[in-house]
Amino acid sequence: MIFQKKAAIEMSVSTIVVIVLAMTMLILGLTLVRTIFSGAITSVEQVDQAVKGKINELFSEDKTKKVVIYPKTQLIEIEKGNSQELGFAFSIRNVDVISSKFSYTVSVNDPNIAKNCRISSAEAQKWIVAGGEGTITIGPGSVMEQPEFVRFIIPETAPPCLVRYGLDIKKDSELYGSTVNVDVKVVSD
Repeated sequence: MIFQKKAAIEMSVSTIVVIVLAMTMLILGLTLVRTIFSGAITSVEQVDQAVKGKINELFSEDKTKKVVIYPKTQLIEIEKGNSQELGFAFSIRNVDVISSKFSYTVSVNDPNIAKNCRISSAEAQKWIVAGGEGTITIGPGSVMEQPEFVRFIIPETAPPCLVRYGLDIKKDSELYGSTVNVDVKVVSD
């Protein structure tokens, strides 16, 4: 009888030890995940602020510009099969003395895409996963508070080539300046 009670006590002590260890590992795991996510969020915010600073710098260089693109070269290299959404940013300046509603559209602007890349315009248009179109109201003489980002995911099956996209901006349904072209160079890994 004494041996049965000793076995029961040893069983309950080892169960408590396992539960304490499991809870400790759970807490450490949750802390690690929280640290990783908060670091990632901070990195994204820093990148967004850097892009906003560069766009403001481009506007300050020329007070007559209606639209600026970042990167300034208007060329983006993206590896096919990319998992991160890469692309370009742009901002609009309202040069009028009244508030206006602006709309924008990003579309393939490459008449030779079938010959040069062996894909259709519709296929290349599908590469845009965010920022392909939108509307915004901008106050008189003001610049957009936050730049718009146009992001691409290039499929693994895409051929390495250069695709030109055009950014068309309309102010109150009228074309606002001319089409701004941005080239996306698809490269193999």
